[in-house]
Amino acid sequence: MTNTRDQVLKTLLARPNITINELADEVGINPISVRHHIDRLQADGLVSSEEERHGVGRPRRMYFLTEAGVEKFPTRYIRLTVRLLEQLKETMPPAVVSKLFAQMAEDLAKDYAAGVGKESLTMEERLDLMKNLLNQEGFNIEWEKQGEQYQIRETSCPYFYISQNHPEVCSVDQTLISALLAVPAEKVKCVLNGDHFCTYMVPTMVPTSQEASV
Repeated sequence: MTNTRDQVLKTLLARPNITINELADEVGINPISVRHHIDRLQADGLVSSEEERHGVGRPRRMYFLTEAGVEKFPTRYIRLTVRLLEQLKETMPPAVVSKLFAQMAEDLAKDYAAGVGKESLTMEERLDLMKNLLNQEGFNIEWEKQGEQYQIRETSCPYFYISQNHPEVCSVDQTLISALLAVPAEKVKCVLNGDHFCTYMVPTMVPTSQEASV
């Protein structure tokens, strides 16, 4: 497999549901060349696609890895994680499993925020801190101000493939965002519901020092 084709596969692993033009920007080659590689990868059963309606106009065609495509990467840890989750869900009530995920996320947030002194940070400084820390967990985060709120988008998520069968995993990033910003993050879009990105909204206000304690 060519190096460029490897880059296409790696990009699709990090950013599922992406257009040809977006792929071309990420890989650094022209869309015609990307389409050539995508055609070969689809013929090999490593990539699939589906149409997504996006406002007015023609639907966009979004590309993503098939299960065989994901298997091209080291995935033993994914299979092990899935088995562990299945065992947990067979032996514990759903509420207990959800509590375990929430506690894990809170512990991660405490570890990351330790010694940062975020109480003195503005909300936008907190958002940058959150973005950098979640990058260390394998997320790709973008944020922007929209009126009286900030919109946070996950353009890639390290839990995507596991969450398709175990949506409880999605609570981890929501809890992490809320804990690192010290404000509740409202989830308004989710890739598991067919959206292009998982999206959260948070208020622009900075909480008081008492509210900010994690």
